[in-house]
Amino acid sequence: MITKPKGTQDILPNESEKWQYIEEKIRNIARQFNLHEIRTPTFEVTELFTRGVGETTDIVHKEMYTFLDKGERSITLKPEGTAGVVRAFLENGLFNQTMPQKLYYISPIFRYERPQSGRLREHHQFGVEVFGSASPFMDAEVISMAYSYLKEVGVQAMQLQLNSVGCPKCRPAFNAALKAYFEPYKQELCENCQIRFEKNTLRILDCKIESCKNVIKNAPKITDYLCTECSAHFTALQQILSANDIPYIVNPQLVRGLDYYTKTVFEFVSTAIGAKGTVLGGGRYDNLVANLGGKSTCAIGFGSGIERLLLLLEAQNRVLPIQKNISIYIAPLEEDAKMLSFQVAKLLREKDFAVEMDVMNRSIKAQFKYANSIKANYVVSIGHDELQSNTLTIKNMQTGKEEQVEQTKLVQYLQAIAKEDA
Repeated sequence: MITKPKGTQDILPNESEKWQYIEEKIRNIARQFNLHEIRTPTFEVTELFTRGVGETTDIVHKEMYTFLDKGERSITLKPEGTAGVVRAFLENGLFNQTMPQKLYYISPIFRYERPQSGRLREHHQFGVEVFGSASPFMDAEVISMAYSYLKEVGVQAMQLQLNSVGCPKCRPAFNAALKAYFEPYKQELCENCQIRFEKNTLRILDCKIESCKNVIKNAPKITDYLCTECSAHFTALQQILSANDIPYIVNPQLVRGLDYYTKTVFEFVSTAIGAKGTVLGGGRYDNLVANLGGKSTCAIGFGSGIERLLLLLEAQNRVLPIQKNISIYIAPLEEDAKMLSFQVAKLLREKDFAVEMDVMNRSIKAQFKYANSIKANYVVSIGHDELQSNTLTIKNMQTGKEEQVEQTKLVQYLQAIAKEDA
């Protein structure tokens, strides 16, 4: 038997309804904040990620699915969403449109790493990317958007962690201070962090290995090195969040795992799904558009893994209130009732009812048993008597009550019931 590749999963019907609920919440948040959906290719030219994400990041260094296509071009399955959106922003001239450009996506993401709880080699991400505003109010709006989304789906006990990673003007002094601090501990660092020490010292702060974390905890804080502009921006953001009752803590070691961040970085975390309980993270990336060939354009965004979110909701015993349309089961009781049953099912579906009809030649008893198993609200029975009298028998499966309804009045009858139930 052929099985699914390691690090992937099948989303079966009983689970996909939960995904649909989450996606509905995403689209509702998008409507509230005037976000517009963008869909980018599943694979991109590899250079997009090496230039955009950064060659010293774990994603580019160890986790990308990269291959040569038949034209000997290096292609990569997208390991994150932002670089592809920036490429689309540039290639399609969205920078010529009115700013801010506020975009969102729901997309598969691919990373070759050891599969673990909430971390799959193919997972799915809800992401937001906003272009054109340098204002701390834009940062606050994006964070507010993320906060509203997590609250709306029912996440409890979440914590917003906040930091600033500065800009090209103030970061060199901080990098120098970091290098001086880590120099005596170089041999105590893990193999990856020893490479980071030489290539990108800031990346050490993102290490999750315990021995490195013990060294990191006393490292210099970037907030002590911010230039006047970055410091003012970070202070203003905190004031806006506080004034709008969005709780947060400043985590001076938060840098996120990507090279393109500038100024604001943030994460929403929870301990309910393991040691690394980040369920949503993002930040500002004011230089990425220029790095990929465009004009200097301020931008900010976030990404949230849907699998990790569902795991968190399960860990918090959150039962998703999945809503279904009124469901109707059509039960032909005789062979010659099947044609009318099919016509009735077609008519009701055209009127937006959820309808199932027997196509398995079940007995009458088995049909009602099946209708009960699929939680049908009503069973419409059609037999010899109904064919003769031009009526239909409708049974309420919750109350057991049966009524005779004229065939021509079935739709109006069910619509009235649906309105009462609503």
